[in-house]
Amino acid sequence: MLDDTDTRLLAALQKDAHLTAHQLGELINLSSSQAGRRRQRLEADGFIQGYAARLDPERLGLHVQGFVQVQLATHKPDQARGFAQLISTRPEITSAWIMTGEADYLLRVYCADLPGLNHLLHDVILPHPAVARVQSQIVMDQPKRDAPLPT
Repeated sequence: MLDDTDTRLLAALQKDAHLTAHQLGELINLSSSQAGRRRQRLEADGFIQGYAARLDPERLGLHVQGFVQVQLATHKPDQARGFAQLISTRPEITSAWIMTGEADYLLRVYCADLPGLNHLLHDVILPHPAVARVQSQIVMDQPKRDAPLPT
């Protein structure tokens, strides 16, 4: 179970993963060693799964962000595994969710341009034998960036 101090520590780390044990301790009113031990425990217990840098897609030349809904034609195990393998190997696909409803998958994609998105859809995803159809939405703006999880 998480106590209030753990929750505040997690919230602080989601805002800035570079915080030292000393800085964490000051923020949540603990000694540096107590804050460091709590962070280590939360890491060991799997509450903190890792640390990553958040990159700017525009600066990297990825000017098109989109969401692609994929409806499968078949759910046979071999076909489904093959499709899962395909999406796991494509760097343009940054997130994938298995969904309820009409679409079986929702994919978040980043491409350099519209021809890149077209290539991904028509030359990579649609030819897969498990895929029946795709529907894509292009992101025009993102007024709220990926936010920390509520704690």
